[in-house]
Amino acid sequence: MKTTRKESLKRRHRRIRRKVSGTPDCPRLAVFRSNHHIYAQIIDDVAQHTLAAASTLEPDLRNSLSSGATCEASAQVGKLVAERGMAKGIEQVVFDRGGNLYHGRVKALAEAAREAGLQF
Repeated sequence: MKTTRKESLKRRHRRIRRKVSGTPDCPRLAVFRSNHHIYAQIIDDVAQHTLAAASTLEPDLRNSLSSGATCEASAQVGKLVAERGMAKGIEQVVFDRGGNLYHGRVKALAEAAREAGLQF
């Protein structure tokens, strides 16, 4: 029996989450990619608290972008979440690609976050 793409994504994400965990010193930068938007959160898994978040659904990004499903939009979200994290004193994170391949929109978000000052 063949597995679907969604099942494969969930299996990869579970496998990643076994090894990747956010601490107060080094929180987790989690990425969720849908067909139309991309979301990023900086999460402290010990306290189960989101420290910073950004997505293409935010009004200022939504008005400036033609589509939320492009590498350009992902780069803007990466830059924004990094700025919000840096404002809260977060410099070091661990990257959680959410089961997605490190390619395209996920890669654009990660590289933009690195350029904005986050280290991972």
